[in-house]
Amino acid sequence: INASELMSLSVSVPSVQEQSAIAAFLDRETGRIDALVEKTEKSIELLKEKRAALITAAVTGKIDVREEADES
Repeated sequence: INASELMSLSVSVPSVQEQSAIAAFLDRETGRIDALVEKTEKSIELLKEKRAALITAAVTGKIDVREEADES
């Protein structure tokens, strides 16, 4: 494809009003997604901390893991 072929192509462009509406929608959705990602990352970090605490408690004898395994 060359420049003259590109110049002959017809490209539809939304109105400025529609472009603004699309941009506003994308901004809202991006913000919502960012908040969900942040919340998920915090949950993952909390779960990692709880896992580490459980492992520490099991290794130091603060909880008896044999009882938990017998109940299953």
